[in-house]
Amino acid sequence: MRWIWVCTSLVIVSADASVPPPKIDYHQHLLSPELATLIDVPPIDADKLVALLDSAGIRRALVLSVAYSWSKPSRHVPNDSVHVREENDWVASQVARYPDRLRGFCSVNPARSYALAEIERCAGNPMLHTGLKLHIGNSELDYHNADDIAKLRQVFRTANQKHMAIVIHMHASISQRLHYGREEAQIFYDSVLSAAPDIPVQIAHLAGAGGYDSTTDGGLSVFVDAIARNDPRARNLWFDVTSVVRGTSPSSFQRIADRIRQLGLHRVLFGSDAAAGDNCRPRECWEDFRKLPLTDAEFTVIANNVAPYMR
Repeated sequence: MRWIWVCTSLVIVSADASVPPPKIDYHQHLLSPELATLIDVPPIDADKLVALLDSAGIRRALVLSVAYSWSKPSRHVPNDSVHVREENDWVASQVARYPDRLRGFCSVNPARSYALAEIERCAGNPMLHTGLKLHIGNSELDYHNADDIAKLRQVFRTANQKHMAIVIHMHASISQRLHYGREEAQIFYDSVLSAAPDIPVQIAHLAGAGGYDSTTDGGLSVFVDAIARNDPRARNLWFDVTSVVRGTSPSSFQRIADRIRQLGLHRVLFGSDAAAGDNCRPRECWEDFRKLPLTDAEFTVIANNVAPYMR
């Protein structure tokens, strides 16, 4: 290791200088004190996140609001719309403290009656207008429920009209045991994605929920096949590798590397997720990701990728 000082922050730089650290962490979260209490984890503010980025040598991060956590149906939070607005506004206020380092995305539960109004409100906030984070699992949407799909499609259409990029955690709820795999990803691809033809859409966790198993691979295969046949609906797709390596058997590493190549290295983005609980921190997550059987040149491409919504 060697040690350097950047903007008064101590940065650890790996002795392996052949591959730079990522320019951007594309999957980060801030947690207000109120939300942290709700989900029983320590709060995460902008100061804490920036310090973690500095320790990894990462310059910038995409901060995805988790305001939808207040409207998780099984949580039954009264007046959840108020909490959602407050959480989105708190994230905006934190991002505003480091405008050259952090970019914020608004978030909603697509099934809530106030979802479109909240997207409209966020579109008017200079700290949130760039994009929208959706979490199918937390929102407990069912791909086999026509009403849920119609609401999700309308949210995509609204984001497209507002020129807001989307980051989506596609995996259906694990706690509610909702079905998810290739069939559900195909429903999303055919029935939802087409509602947002003009904006970038970032598929989180390589279409899974962290780790990499046959369910995740089945979901991801829909996008791999679409890209292979040059389907125009796939032209604005990006994929983050957040937490796909940690907790995954090394026997799956080659499969992940193969899928990344099939997607196209230029579409793949590094992410590390909220610095809470057992989640790895940005520096650790990059070290984990480097375990995949990719070449240094391939890692360098991913490290240097800059999606349109971070330019």
